Amino acid sequence: MGRDVIIALDFPGMAETEAFLSQFTGRKPFVKIGMELYYAEGPAAVKRLKEMGHKIFLDLKLHDIPTTVKKAMKVLSNLDVDMCNLHAAGTRAMMEAALEGLTRPDGTRPILLAVTQLTSTDEERMQKELLIPHTVAEVVESYAANAAAAGLDGVVCSPLEAKLVKERCGKDFWTVTPGIRFADGDVGDQKRITTPELAREFSDYIVVGRPITAAEDPVAAYERCVREFCD
Repeated sequence: MGRDVIIALDFPGMAETEAFLSQFTGRKPFVKIGMELYYAEGPAAVKRLKEMGHKIFLDLKLHDIPTTVKKAMKVLSNLDVDMCNLHAAGTRAMMEAALEGLTRPDGTRPILLAVTQLTSTDEERMQKELLIPHTVAEVVESYAANAAAAGLDGVVCSPLEAKLVKERCGKDFWTVTPGIRFADGDVGDQKRITTPELAREFSDYIVVGRPITAAEDPVAAYERCVREFCD
């Protein structure tokens, strides 16, 4: 399992998405389709980006009762995505149902990840607004352990908690980490962040949005990420 950089395609539609990706005339980056793009374009976005040669992380963060999530995952299993996710807060039963729904009759399926705590959530908000009376690290570690017990492949977590996840769940349990910013960049609305270079020790994949998509030269920013994280 090699490290890779996933670009978050947070665009309102395919016109903007294709215009952005047209700049990448060399390697085809791994990309993430989030709620904004998927709700605007639907499965057609997945089909088009696959035609263009990209691996796809479908980031819809499902969270509902187990039966509903199982049925939704069965639908998503018919899309040619490489990775998808749900919220670990939905409980182990929901994650087990999701895995069952995602697995095709021939036993194949996309990678399935559980979201632990969003990188925009700091400890104070988690405790005071979500009423979770623990540290972020304790919650992420516990959610990751539940995901591993449910048979998932890994979690989405802050790079700051990736080490704890690896120690608790093993080196082969994947850590996919957003909250990545260059050392000389703007942190935006993220709270728990680090740089590509520091993330490389315990992260298997990093998800990078605005530091690449809003850069003056997105291709150069992407290549910088690859150098700092992968090389």
